Amino acid sequence: MSFSRRDCFLVLLASSVVGCVEPVTQVDDSTKKAVSSSLDGSKAGDQREVAGIQLCWCPPGKFRMGSPANEPERRPDEDQVLVTLTKGFWMAKYEATQGQWKRIVGKLPGKFTAELPEDDDLPVGNVNFAEAEAFCRKLTLLGHQSGDLPKEWEFRLPTEAQWEYACRAGTTTATAFGDKLSSKQANFKGKPYNGGEEGPSLGRAAKVGSYPANAWGLYDMHGNTFEWCRDWYHRKLPGGVDPDLYSAKATSRVRRGGAWTDDGWPCRSASRLRFEPERRYDHIGFRVAAVQP
Repeated sequence: MSFSRRDCFLVLLASSVVGCVEPVTQVDDSTKKAVSSSLDGSKAGDQREVAGIQLCWCPPGKFRMGSPANEPERRPDEDQVLVTLTKGFWMAKYEATQGQWKRIVGKLPGKFTAELPEDDDLPVGNVNFAEAEAFCRKLTLLGHQSGDLPKEWEFRLPTEAQWEYACRAGTTTATAFGDKLSSKQANFKGKPYNGGEEGPSLGRAAKVGSYPANAWGLYDMHGNTFEWCRDWYHRKLPGGVDPDLYSAKATSRVRRGGAWTDDGWPCRSASRLRFEPERRYDHIGFRVAAVQP
């Protein structure tokens, strides 16, 4: 085969042009991959959605966990300790709902009650510790499969330290709303905390997000339903760097936050109660955290 001078010129011109074209598509894909591989937020309260769960960013930091000796209604197992959390994490904006449970797991756990009827916007209750953990594992798998959740991240129950840190949202008072708690600020039954204003006492679960959020955008950290934490319950609070008592076996796991069944005092940020992990009640649920172990 022979080429004319004109053919050779056109070949050289085409080669020159191709060599000058920048791989724009490859750069964009690489950039997108780098961005999606990190879930770090930039400031407290940043929001994003992962695997269908709305999340709020809780940055690394230090805080004093527990309650001071002069806090009204405090209990002996709340002696203060200093905690350092070296990694930020994402806390679910709301308690896990029945609608989310149906989407991730299927059939709702336990029986419906007058206080917790079936409603996709109500918190899921009647869930024991193992079932809450199973939800987290399935949600992690879903997030990895969709690409929403980087492989080095996972959903799980928050540690007790992570839970209180998120609940406080930078505050040092008895609640995220100050040293009082009104039943207009949280869903609990009966007496408001420390002289707080008396509001409606529902005596039942409320739809998530029905009450004000804390400074980091998290709803119902006080009241509505108790929330499972990852830790085994020990009388002394864990302090230090990234405390995690998941494997420090005891007889009960920790639950936090208060519920529609109780007065306002268990809704305090430092209040902690124990519960055997195999048991369930309609007023005990959970909220997930996205963490980088």
